[in-house]
This record gives sequence, C-alpha cells and structure tokens, in this order.
Amino acid sequence: MFSVLSYGRLVARAVLGGLSQTDPRAGGGGGGGGDYGLVTAGCGFGKDFRKGLLKKGACYGDDACFVARHRSADVLGVADGVGGWRDYGVDPSQFSGTLMRTCERLVKEGRFVPSNPIGILTTSYCELLQNKVPLLGSSTACIVVLDRTSHRLHTANLGDSGFLVVRGGEVVHRSDEQQHYFNTPFQLSIAPPEAEGVVLSDSPDAADSTSFDVQLGDIILTATDGLFDNMPDYMILQELKKLKNSNYESIQQTARSIAEQAHELAYDPNYMSPFAQFACDNGLNVRGGKPDDITVLLSIVAEYTD
Repeated sequence: MFSVLSYGRLVARAVLGGLSQTDPRAGGGGGGGGDYGLVTAGCGFGKDFRKGLLKKGACYGDDACFVARHRSADVLGVADGVGGWRDYGVDPSQFSGTLMRTCERLVKEGRFVPSNPIGILTTSYCELLQNKVPLLGSSTACIVVLDRTSHRLHTANLGDSGFLVVRGGEVVHRSDEQQHYFNTPFQLSIAPPEAEGVVLSDSPDAADSTSFDVQLGDIILTATDGLFDNMPDYMILQELKKLKNSNYESIQQTARSIAEQAHELAYDPNYMSPFAQFACDNGLNVRGGKPDDITVLLSIVAEYTD
C-alpha cells in the first residue's frame, strides 16, 4: 500500500507550468522580489508492500526521505539503501533511514549552508561513521536545497536517485546519474572492518553538485531510481500536466498518481522500461519493469510566508 506525506505552510500564488504569474511583485521571466519556499508532498511504495512489510516513518522499503524547513532554506532529500546487504543479515533501510534523519536534524538545527548541499551529506555521513551504535550498509543520496532569498536551487546527487526541474511542461534542469558500471551506482557505505576496501564506498565529495535559478511555479520532482528506472521523462511530464494548482491536495494527488504508475509498470513483464533499455544497451537481454522501492517528492516553488 502506498503512503502519502505532505509538508509546508506556504501561500502559493504561482500558476503552475510557468504559464502565468499572479504575484504582483513578479517581474519578467517569472521572478519575484520576496522569499521563495517549496510546497511539497511525498508518496511511495515499498516493493514488498504486498507482503505487508511497511516501515514506520518516511521510509518506503529500503528507501528513505526527509523534508526540512529552516528560516534560510527548504531542504529535502531521498536515499536508496543498497539491498545486497540483506544477504549478510543487515537491514538496508537502517542506513538510508539514519542518513536522512541525520540530514533532517542538521537542517532543523541550522548546521548547514544553503549553497553547499554536499556539506549536509558530508556532515551526516561523518556522524554515521562516528555513531556509537554500530551501523552497516550503503545508500545513494540526493539533497535539494532552495535558498529562500537568492531563489537558487542547490543540489547534490550521489548515485542514481535524482531530481527534475520542470517549467512550462519541459525539463529545464536535472541531475546526472552516477554509475561505476551497469546497475552499480555511486554510494555512501559503512562496512565492517574486515570488509573495508572490499565494499564499494564513495566519498560525499564525489556527489554531482549544481546550482540553478528557479521561478515561481517551477515543479521540482525528487525521487529514487525506482521511479526513473520505470518511467521515462515523457510519462512523468504527462502526469505533471494534471497538476493544475499548487494546493496540497493537488500536489499529493499528482505525486500519488506518479508513484502508482511507476509501481504498476515495475511489475509489467512486457514493458520496455528505461532500466530494461539501459540493460540492453549494456549487452543484456532484459525486458519488463524493474520491481523496486519507489519514493517520490513533488514540490512547487511558491511565495514563502512565515
């Protein structure tokens, strides 16, 4: 079964899709003079949901996510725990969940710089390494920060989770996927001492970092690979066209629709998914969707009110 999250207290005066503005302070090109914020709703599926294995908190299977608010910025993130750890008796969701909860706490405490999302990942990862409670596992991670005053979106993406920025029905900015080789994304890891140097582990500094000027009404979709492996851009954009206004209910409904469609396609054996196409490009004879945990955070850039 799916789960829905909603976040934010904003007055959203932007008409979606970048088609028009009703903000009296907005100038040409969709900019405004006030502070910006994000109206965000989340939805997801754990791939084992049919077995009733739902996890508490903002976790869908081995995925995890957070949305945090600070006076200087809105920050959100997603992480995908590496399932292979289950073969060694380790719950993959513990690493991704702890990483996201640590990021969330740092933001709420103000221990971050909006223009440096890699710093959020680095500090969180270091805290995990120093954790007195033993923690093992690996995870991808994507952090998205909207600086309220500068109206700039700062991002850090490590691995194959990611984000899209949509304006006027088109993707105007996006993350780059990071893979060592097929189906082996960059990832943060903590391994037992005897496995150090053997388990794949990347530095937070290896994350791809970008900055981008956003406008009122821009749509930001942040998700784990369970979405992108099953839905190409054109399908996602078709679903986003159904988003007619920026109230919570509309955003939640659209996030749920996207997650549900990705989940259905993941179990279609005859569907040529983006993952299957990528596999074929790498010499593998694969067809069908990719059953996986799916996490979707859907955000609208809106005028911020305290």
